[in-house]
Amino acid sequence: MDIKTGDTVKILIGKDRNKTGKVTVALPRKNMIVVDGVNIVTRHMKPRKQGDAGGIVKSEGAFYASKAQVVCSKCGEATRVGHRQLTDGTKVRYCKKCNEDL
Repeated sequence: MDIKTGDTVKILIGKDRNKTGKVTVALPRKNMIVVDGVNIVTRHMKPRKQGDAGGIVKSEGAFYASKAQVVCSKCGEATRVGHRQLTDGTKVRYCKKCNEDL
């Protein structure tokens, strides 16, 4: 998965198309991400203990990482992510549009 926690992403499809936000949770095993302020879902919570308040709770839901693209910090555009290996053996991600490291 090319998207990591802390990346800024642009949503490509769905009700939140063209919105941008920061990735708060990355779930690589499920290939899903949670983005701050995007894909707001409504849950009807039942009170679990006496004295707790039930009600309607809104929170961010997870969605597939393929529906989002990383926004490059240098050129400011949504881009595909490439991988390359440096001479010291470390791998880095880079922007396919401006060829800068992410």
